[in-house]
Amino acid sequence: MTTEPDATAPPKDYRLLVPRDWFRIDLTQERWRAQLKTFVDHQAEGKNVPAEIKQETWATLRNTAEAGVRSGALEFFLRPELEGGGILPASLIVSLIPRRGGLTPRDLRELLEAKQRQNPAGVEVSTVSLPAGEAVRVVGPTTLDLYVQMPGGVGYLALAFAVPLSGVTGPMRRLCDSIAESLRWIV
Repeated sequence: MTTEPDATAPPKDYRLLVPRDWFRIDLTQERWRAQLKTFVDHQAEGKNVPAEIKQETWATLRNTAEAGVRSGALEFFLRPELEGGGILPASLIVSLIPRRGGLTPRDLRELLEAKQRQNPAGVEVSTVSLPAGEAVRVVGPTTLDLYVQMPGGVGYLALAFAVPLSGVTGPMRRLCDSIAESLRWIV
């Protein structure tokens, strides 16, 4: 006789489907800086990108990754986009936010809404249902953050998309939503 997985047990891992052209950097490994450098070098290769733009892009991405690592980031995905000789990738940072206690998605949404009222920046906060569970969505002009509640009340998995060129509208919004909807828990 088979039994169904316990929906209240914490997951062992997650699965997320990201398009093949997105470069994956494992932030749990020490080699992430070298992987990031490889991405920047590859994107600039043969495109006459000025050295200062290449260095600025490397520094921005490195700072983003370092901040992510300090905040529990697990993976950093980069989608190559080139505009006007600059390298401005769309990105996704996947982070684990451990949270013991009863912070429900509704509670989290209310906290984020209160924070937005103090610093209005044209951000929209809502609660959405994903196949992986209830989530809080925060949408700004060039960002889309989703905080997906993990089974077992152990916290949230945060999916932080940044789309500096086109913003999170149209096809990029649909792509970000599709990636988020692909999230599944491994129990």
